[in-house]
Amino acid sequence: MNYEIRIRGHLGATMRRAFPGLRADIQGRDTLLRGAVADQAALHGVLAQIETLGLELLELRRLPCELKRGTR
Repeated sequence: MNYEIRIRGHLGATMRRAFPGLRADIQGRDTLLRGAVADQAALHGVLAQIETLGLELLELRRLPCELKRGTR
Protein backbone atom coordinates (compact mmCIF):
# COMPACT_ATOMS: atom_id res chain seq x y z
CA MET A 1 0.00 0.00 0.00
CA ASN A 2 1.11 3.54 -0.73
CA TYR A 3 0.73 6.20 1.92
CA GLU A 4 1.11 9.94 2.30
CA ILE A 5 2.05 11.18 5.75
CA ARG A 6 1.94 14.91 6.53
CA ILE A 7 4.20 16.13 9.32
CA ARG A 8 4.31 19.67 10.70
CA GLY A 9 7.48 21.56 9.82
CA HIS A 10 10.37 20.98 7.46
CA LEU A 11 12.42 17.87 8.14
CA GLY A 12 16.16 18.24 7.71
CA ALA A 13 18.36 15.64 6.05
CA THR A 14 19.09 13.85 9.32
CA MET A 15 15.41 13.47 10.18
CA ARG A 16 14.55 12.34 6.64
CA ARG A 17 17.07 9.51 6.98
CA ALA A 18 14.87 8.08 9.74
CA PHE A 19 12.33 7.16 7.05
CA PRO A 20 14.16 5.08 4.43
CA GLY A 21 12.04 4.13 1.47
CA LEU A 22 9.77 7.16 1.82
CA ARG A 23 10.19 10.23 -0.35
CA ALA A 24 10.11 13.55 1.51
CA ASP A 25 8.70 16.67 -0.14
CA ILE A 26 8.16 20.11 1.37
CA GLN A 27 4.65 21.49 0.91
CA GLY A 28 4.04 24.87 2.46
CA ARG A 29 5.03 24.65 6.12
CA ASP A 30 4.81 20.86 6.24
CA THR A 31 6.73 17.81 5.05
CA LEU A 32 5.00 15.06 3.08
CA LEU A 33 6.40 11.56 3.31
CA ARG A 34 5.18 9.34 0.49
CA GLY A 35 5.83 5.80 -0.51
CA ALA A 36 5.04 2.13 -0.23
CA VAL A 37 4.66 0.56 3.19
CA ALA A 38 4.80 -3.24 3.20
CA ASP A 39 2.05 -3.97 5.71
CA GLN A 40 0.23 -2.73 8.81
CA ALA A 41 3.16 -3.60 11.08
CA ALA A 42 5.51 -1.50 8.95
CA LEU A 43 3.03 1.40 9.03
CA HIS A 44 2.92 1.20 12.82
CA GLY A 45 6.72 1.29 12.79
CA VAL A 46 6.72 4.52 10.77
CA LEU A 47 4.14 6.06 13.11
CA ALA A 48 6.17 4.98 16.15
CA GLN A 49 9.27 6.60 14.63
CA ILE A 50 7.35 9.85 14.14
CA GLU A 51 6.33 9.77 17.81
CA THR A 52 9.82 8.85 19.02
CA LEU A 53 11.32 11.81 17.16
CA GLY A 54 8.74 14.16 18.69
CA LEU A 55 7.24 15.09 15.33
CA GLU A 56 3.66 16.24 14.96
CA LEU A 57 1.59 14.01 12.69
CA LEU A 58 -1.01 16.09 10.85
CA GLU A 59 -2.49 13.62 8.39
CA LEU A 60 -2.18 10.03 7.21
CA ARG A 61 -3.74 9.00 3.91
CA ARG A 62 -3.73 5.74 2.03
CA LEU A 63 -3.25 6.54 -1.63
CA PRO A 64 -5.18 4.75 -4.34
CA CYS A 65 -3.38 1.81 -5.91
CA GLU A 66 -2.27 2.36 -9.48
CA LEU A 67 -3.50 -0.22 -11.95
CA LYS A 68 -0.80 -2.27 -13.58
CA ARG A 69 -0.64 -2.15 -17.35
CA GLY A 70 -2.90 -4.75 -18.93
CA THR A 71 -5.20 -5.15 -15.89
CA ARG A 72 -8.70 -3.85 -15.32
